[in-house]
Amino acid sequence: MKLNYVLLCTNVNQATTMKVKIDTKEKFHVITLLETKLSDNIAAMLIELSTKFLQEEIKNVVLNLTNIDTIEGDNAANELAQLQQLFYDSNSSFVICNIQPSVELTLEELDLFEILNVTPTESEAWDIVQMEEIEREMLDDEE
Repeated sequence: MKLNYVLLCTNVNQATTMKVKIDTKEKFHVITLLETKLSDNIAAMLIELSTKFLQEEIKNVVLNLTNIDTIEGDNAANELAQLQQLFYDSNSSFVICNIQPSVELTLEELDLFEILNVTPTESEAWDIVQMEEIEREMLDDEE
């Protein structure tokens, strides 16, 4: 099963829109932001969108940041870390891939890069999700 669609999310209270592409694979969703900046408002909308997947059969998310060249505000970066933790607390994977050097630098300056689950490519992110799925299955079998 593979679904591809592009969403235009709107936050009515703040007149913010967020363009994303979502690809649904067998074990995860790939969310690709079609924006160049990750602002606090976009990060909040991303959290709202991503957390909805925790209620679905396919809960894992790969966040593709290939188009993002700037993170505006410390809060947006911190929200990525909180979002990742929310997924792991829910026994699901959240992997970020294709980070641009300027974004990596921002995350490093905020001491967040080392705690985020980041891979250079989307393919490697898929591998991480698959390995974590196997790990969770093995842990479930032991219990």
